[in-house]
Amino acid sequence: MAVTIALAVLIVAGFLAGIRLMQSPGTALWGNRLGALSMLTAIIWTFIATEQGSTSSALLYIAIGGLAGLILGQSVKMIHMPQTVALLNGFGGAASALVVWAAVLIYSGDGAELLFWGTSGIALGIGALTFSGSIIAVLKLQGLAFRRPIQLPWHGHFLRIAILAAALLIIFNISTDGLHFALFIPIIALLGLLAGFLMTLRIGGADMPIVISLLNSFSGIAASIAGLAVGNIILAGTGALVGVAGMILTRIMCRAMNRNLMSVLTGFIPGSHQKGAPSEKNKQAGDAEPPEDSPAEEDKTGTKNGREAPGEETATAKTGGAEEPGTAKSPEDDLQGALKQAERIIIVPGYGMAVAQAQNALRQLVDALEAQGSEVKFAIHPVAGRMPGHMNVLLAEAGIDYEKLMDLDAINPQFEHADLVIIVGACDVVNPAANAAEGTPISGMPILNAEKARHVIVCNLDEKPGYSGVDNTLYDQPHVTTLWGDAADTVPRLTAMLEKDS
Repeated sequence: MAVTIALAVLIVAGFLAGIRLMQSPGTALWGNRLGALSMLTAIIWTFIATEQGSTSSALLYIAIGGLAGLILGQSVKMIHMPQTVALLNGFGGAASALVVWAAVLIYSGDGAELLFWGTSGIALGIGALTFSGSIIAVLKLQGLAFRRPIQLPWHGHFLRIAILAAALLIIFNISTDGLHFALFIPIIALLGLLAGFLMTLRIGGADMPIVISLLNSFSGIAASIAGLAVGNIILAGTGALVGVAGMILTRIMCRAMNRNLMSVLTGFIPGSHQKGAPSEKNKQAGDAEPPEDSPAEEDKTGTKNGREAPGEETATAKTGGAEEPGTAKSPEDDLQGALKQAERIIIVPGYGMAVAQAQNALRQLVDALEAQGSEVKFAIHPVAGRMPGHMNVLLAEAGIDYEKLMDLDAINPQFEHADLVIIVGACDVVNPAANAAEGTPISGMPILNAEKARHVIVCNLDEKPGYSGVDNTLYDQPHVTTLWGDAADTVPRLTAMLEKDS
């Protein structure tokens, strides 16, 4: 027992050190390796300490799982990483549920019936909830099913309370009389599956980072309670670590979006369409897909809502003054001037950049800007992608120096001193309506203050609202130039303008 306790402390310390190393992109790889080594140690020791079961079968299952993980890790694209994380959360929850189910089947009774049956029932319910909720999240993120949040007429507090009350009643019944586990344990599993399905069904794309973090926490909680049920302190300790880390991350995500966790789980239906309020095109908050109306026609010369866009040379547009005769330039000349004259540049990447897989094109633009002597930084909003850290991973994959990546609190004071901001595939995280309009899904949400820069170039697919369904009032400001189209095409155009005549 003393060896097990010492090893458990060592494994948990390995996980904590791995998490600490992963806080910096420069040491994240070693942190990931240390975490994997700690997990492998836990698996091996559990296998050694467990005397039941077949050695050959256990080794076969470990080999199959390891091979599947290796193939998955090598084949998954960075754009699909949120789906992969959600899937792994689901597998973690399912594993905990199966562990306690197996323990129930072989349980012989040792005088701790209340603790065993209570923890087994709770772990099974939370594990099943995590599994079904994660699978629905994967289907939503992949666009295979339930692409928009679904609000059922009876989908309210009463149903959730009824499911919770039924599960607790059954667990209490089992705890006092374990003989009925053959009937009640499957019912708890079904209730957990139903709860997870209903919880995630109403969630839209804008809230997916929060839900993924929450499900990650649930998978850890299920594992921790399962460890208590089967008497495995390593499982209990590491599960608790994952549960706490996931809950902290969930809180960070809620704060970044100015959302209450309960409001996320219960859904949000915005009011009528108005400027800076949810668009009728996206009536439900956090729609998992953009509006389906036909996109605005792209003007290859660079236009702003169909009008000629002001450029760096039309500084009078900021104050509303009239432009002097003979100074008018084409939109492309304006963009070229803005790019070449800017000394301090901030780039704001968003999920649209990830969809377009434009990170390598963005790297080429950064190289060209720095070659002319410009200082370039990246502003990373906590919910810029569909999971925390998504943008950081994509940019690092393209070889962009992680020292250039700055979070919201660090970069926001620098926007007012920036000569140019380039927005690539981001909408809600730079929408000034978050600070101006009330009663919208993003009201009060901390945003990147891109509008304070001297000039702004927007490289988005079109002028439609983001996942929140709120019109972006930034597009109509006089110092903003919009370049509609796929970022894989528009970003190279900026690079070509910069290199023209150089």
